[in-house]
Amino acid sequence: MQMGYWSNPDSAPAVTLDEVPPACWAPAPTSSMIADEDLGVAVPCSHCGRQYDVALFPFGRTISCTCGHRVGIEPRVRSAERSGHERFLADAMLARLAKWLRLFGLDCDHRPQSSDAELVRLAVTDDRILLTRDRGLAEEWWIPNIYLVKAEDLRQQLVEVIRHFDLASSVRVLSRCTKCNHIVSRAAPADVSGRVPPRILETHDVFWECRECGRVYWEGSHAARIRALAETLVAAAT
Repeated sequence: MQMGYWSNPDSAPAVTLDEVPPACWAPAPTSSMIADEDLGVAVPCSHCGRQYDVALFPFGRTISCTCGHRVGIEPRVRSAERSGHERFLADAMLARLAKWLRLFGLDCDHRPQSSDAELVRLAVTDDRILLTRDRGLAEEWWIPNIYLVKAEDLRQQLVEVIRHFDLASSVRVLSRCTKCNHIVSRAAPADVSGRVPPRILETHDVFWECRECGRVYWEGSHAARIRALAETLVAAAT
């Protein structure tokens, strides 16, 4: 039985994330370097001119040259225009941010078990903006789809993302499944009978169902507080 209710934002402990130090980069292997006569498509180091096979840089990946500088393919600049309907992908560090973006009705995928390479590939192929606090990830992968979240506090993270991507008009509180990120649809009591506790069925007339994972939702006592919080944070972001 999959069921849930939208819970109290104050019931979770405060969120404080430590800064993640940049990763240490090992020099690229000598075999990655290519001789002048073998060059097809090559990517040069902007510092020393050494050239590397373009196949080493999938999805904007970079490597460390033997001279110590980073080598990669310069990313295309993402349009400065914000549609207000961006789709997101949060890394493992931002699990709570992902949950609350979903509570606010914003599309945010979350893959806590995925590697950096897998996250970047998904962000590119699925046209999502990768949200991360990992400076090392943003340094290693040169793609315009990465956004480095600066705030540590959860509420400030929500304000930052809403403001930066102009999402105020896109907020639809309690419209999305917090488990799988899909939009929920309204369901009658008869549709969810046997899938929610009897006392809930007796005291509620309106339910919402996720057609993707089967989870059933109803408004608990804290739904009004969640809406009030969303209104406060959206106001702070605009």
